[in-house]
Amino acid sequence: MSAVSCRPMWQATLTRRGVVRLEHYMALIPQSINGKIQFFEAHISDWTTNAVAIGSSAPEVAAIAAKTEAARAALVAQETAQETAKTRTSELRQAVDALLDAGSDLIMKVRAKAATDGDGIYNLANIPPPALPTPKGAPGQCRDFKSVLNADGSVTTKWKCDNPAGATGTVYQLWRQLEGGEFTYIGGSGGKELTDNTIPAGTSSVTYQIQAVRSTAVGPWAQFNVNFGAPNGMVVTQTTPAKLAA
Repeated sequence: MSAVSCRPMWQATLTRRGVVRLEHYMALIPQSINGKIQFFEAHISDWTTNAVAIGSSAPEVAAIAAKTEAARAALVAQETAQETAKTRTSELRQAVDALLDAGSDLIMKVRAKAATDGDGIYNLANIPPPALPTPKGAPGQCRDFKSVLNADGSVTTKWKCDNPAGATGTVYQLWRQLEGGEFTYIGGSGGKELTDNTIPAGTSSVTYQIQAVRSTAVGPWAQFNVNFGAPNGMVVTQTTPAKLAA
């Protein structure tokens, strides 16, 4: 008996010359599921007619034909199930969207009723009242001052300031002290930059104090000195306020 005579054709191994490897058979059959089924569908008629002549038998070919039909039926069922699943998913999303629209309208009516009749309405509806907004923290302290002497004698200063996330409306108020005099308010800025164009000619140094302000909170004071007569040019130094401007 041949070494491979008791094995199915696709299990054949190379035991003697002329016996074809499994790879050869598998190369004949497409890789896709539908391609595999189509391959056997295309061959089953010839195999049925020539079962004995090709080394098989009528029962074996009939069994393969039955398995081919079963595979095709299973594929059709699977594709149908996929289409059905897509339809059902779409229907589910539409149903949930409709539910949300209707439910949102009702919740809005509950809130409108509670606005006139009190928060007890929320208890009746078994939903929590809207959370009160959390107050924003105070603005931060200005830092990292950088000043530039412009050609017209004015000084433009930029700085950094860490403010609470979501906080808006911060204004930076700036005071100036000229060589030991009193602090004088020189203006405010909605951004982190301000140009002082009123410095008297011949001034050797200026001290600034700055504070970030919002309508409901103020930040800590910051102070910096601008020295125009330093050996290496203008020098900006952040210092601790000894006396506040306001």
